Amino acid sequence: MPTDGRVLFAYDGSEQAKQAIPFWGAPMSRVPSSLTEQIEKEAQTIAAEGAELAKSVGFEAEPAVTEGSPVWRAIVEAAEERSASLIAMGSHGRSEIGYAAMGSVATSVAHHAKVPVLICRQAG
Repeated sequence: MPTDGRVLFAYDGSEQAKQAIPFWGAPMSRVPSSLTEQIEKEAQTIAAEGAELAKSVGFEAEPAVTEGSPVWRAIVEAAEERSASLIAMGSHGRSEIGYAAMGSVATSVAHHAKVPVLICRQAG
């Protein structure tokens, strides 16, 4: 696991993402390309929450919102643009059926990222 350099934290406001913050942090949130003012405002709020959570455990963090499809590609590209040396993110831990139906952003990020990916699942 890298100990220096920039880290992109793919923060979506979920409990899984909140558990990943203490490891490394430079949060961002992904919003759909069909933005409305309400969605954009919510994305900014979520990104700011992630940045504040990262700061509360001692990291320098700036909120960032990006858009793109598929989501995993937007995360990987944001990490590359920011020269991140690690991507930390939560996983919803879907069942095999849920995974087959919906896919996994975390799995796709792990498969396509050029840097290590730390995936945290919800405790319990």
